[in-house]
Amino acid sequence: MLDRRLFLGAGIAGASALTFSSVWSQASPNFGPPTLPTVGFKRMKLGNMEVIALNDGAVRRPLGEEFVTNAPLEQVKALLASQNLPTDYIDVPYTPFLLINGNQRYLFDTGFADNGPPTTGKLAAQLDAVGLKPTDINNVVLSHFHGDHINGLRNRAGQLVYPNARVHVPAPEHAFWMDDARMEAAPPGMKGAFMGVRRALGNLGSDQLVKFEPGAVIAPGITSIAAFGHTPGHTLFRMDSEGQSFAYVADITNVPSLFARAPDWSVLFDMNPAMARMSRRRVFDMLVKDKMMAGGFHFPFPAFGTMEVSGTGYQFKPVAA
Repeated sequence: MLDRRLFLGAGIAGASALTFSSVWSQASPNFGPPTLPTVGFKRMKLGNMEVIALNDGAVRRPLGEEFVTNAPLEQVKALLASQNLPTDYIDVPYTPFLLINGNQRYLFDTGFADNGPPTTGKLAAQLDAVGLKPTDINNVVLSHFHGDHINGLRNRAGQLVYPNARVHVPAPEHAFWMDDARMEAAPPGMKGAFMGVRRALGNLGSDQLVKFEPGAVIAPGITSIAAFGHTPGHTLFRMDSEGQSFAYVADITNVPSLFARAPDWSVLFDMNPAMARMSRRRVFDMLVKDKMMAGGFHFPFPAFGTMEVSGTGYQFKPVAA
């Protein structure tokens, strides 16, 4: 049931924080700026298609008790330390992916445009570096409606960043966030997330907004995969060409060094933590079984690689930058 339980606990803090993500940078003055890649794009051939990771920036935030909702902070820090990673803060990168198939260009999620923290909004520069303009994007595909995935649809002035693009959205995600009664019933801390969805998507015409059911083929070579839990309609995408496969796994895990290694832990942004954990294991098992290349929105840049079993969890093995 998509009911009031989704507004409790992690859902409120998560969706609200992702809508107003600039609070992260304001809350972490003592740890310096996040590490950004020197070259913010990475190309990969996929049969007769091409996949390009496009980094929109990153945010450095203190690591507190709230980030992992079902494990003590000491355990969280110990897992990071075992991987030679900092234990006082985490860097959260934002990396949309672009699939080029002939004259069709599909941008998966959008980042922030000029609406986010100062260390974000790099996507336009990455597009320029690969020889493309925002007007060249003719499809935007959204995995879910958290702010760091949809705010880049419009600039601060409210103009569409990708004016020539159809925007493909999971139908159950759209139904949840565009429900006026649900928005009215939401706690005050959650209302900003609903308003952010309306700002990004609210006045798109039926010719521009394309709803699909998770599991459907949304275009030649692109199949959607339901992975509910992080949000009510969180959806992943599998791309296939000439026997090669790639999966864009969006927010199946926010920090692989934590939630892949310990997939039963829950991040505060998961709106239904139990369902998110089930989706996470199912998707990781698929990636391991099929030896599939995968990319994640919050994976460390270049943000794609493979998954391997590691203990009771999984290990992300990135491709060379």
